[in-house]
Amino acid sequence: MNKNKFRLMAPCYFAFFVSGAVVLLVGAILPYLIEEANINYSIAGSFLSAYAIGNLMASFINPLIVSKIGRKAATVIMSSLVPVSFLVITFVPPVPVIYGAFIFAGIGRGSVSIINNAIVNDNSNGKPASLNLLHMTFAVGAFLAPFLTSLYIGAGLNWKAIVYTMVVASALAVAGYASMIMDYNWPKDSKKGTNTESKKFYKNSSFYICGFLLLLYLGLENCVNGWFVTYFKGMGIMSDAYATNLVSITWIMVMIGRLLTARLSTIVDKRKLVMAYCIATAVFFFMLTATENLAVITIAIAGLGFFFAGIYPTCISCAGKAVSGSTTGMSMLLALAAVGGIVTPQIVGTVADYTGMTAAMLVLSFNAVGMLVLAAVNLKKG
Repeated sequence: MNKNKFRLMAPCYFAFFVSGAVVLLVGAILPYLIEEANINYSIAGSFLSAYAIGNLMASFINPLIVSKIGRKAATVIMSSLVPVSFLVITFVPPVPVIYGAFIFAGIGRGSVSIINNAIVNDNSNGKPASLNLLHMTFAVGAFLAPFLTSLYIGAGLNWKAIVYTMVVASALAVAGYASMIMDYNWPKDSKKGTNTESKKFYKNSSFYICGFLLLLYLGLENCVNGWFVTYFKGMGIMSDAYATNLVSITWIMVMIGRLLTARLSTIVDKRKLVMAYCIATAVFFFMLTATENLAVITIAIAGLGFFFAGIYPTCISCAGKAVSGSTTGMSMLLALAAVGGIVTPQIVGTVADYTGMTAAMLVLSFNAVGMLVLAAVNLKKG
């Protein structure tokens, strides 16, 4: 990797590391926010959905701002919304203000995702290994967030301490973007260049197959990240610390899985990988929701994390030709995926208020089955 490309890619990997920590931070602090703000499951679910709504909004806002002020300025400004928004949340303001803060945090996080996926996709020659490594750094951050939360709480620190840590880390990521040579080899549809094929992403069936698969996947992943600590605690069979650390175990397995996927993707067809991962994800999800045995739950959550690992980056790679070089194409792919993250947590939270969290988690069975169907279509198309 030459010097220019390193200066382009390194801030993306660091920013995605921080992004992973921030995403898991939401689920890790949610039980404490519910208690301190005195809110119910439905309102808490609306916070998760607000975060996902902001993520979706970024897909429309980011390209517009880029066209007005340029890529670098837009990326720095949009990513700075993350530390500012979480700082606001630590004040535990009224619910509408918290809701708005989560929306802005989601916009910032979505902008980070768009810029990182686009840069790495366009500089990896269509190979999924670089994207898997990018998302592995996300998994490292995701592992650290609940672990640090448990560590901070165990040390007698308030949940806000971990949020302050993430605020500082997010600010460093913004500084990293400010140091980038943003225009180096990205995107191909710059002012002086065009890519006619990528402009027609909306006519490519892979865009829709992968987009809807990611929609279902993100709905499932967001609920694992956002609701499972609350779900495990509600079952009453494990301590708060064990429940929090169990989510960290998930992301240890995600790290291992993404490293393995980066290797497997060089020798195994990416559509076959997606199919295999979706089958395994469904198996471990149903194992998880069908038992209250602590040992089985631990094995199931570890397996779920391991096979979650390669789905998102490998799906993006499957749609890579459809969106390569197109800022709008990548934005719309991630927007379609983000819909699942918006709708699913709110549904689960609302159902939980009426039936309890245990029954509400069964809603996610639809996601697991739908992923299998779309993965099979994707495989047949290949």
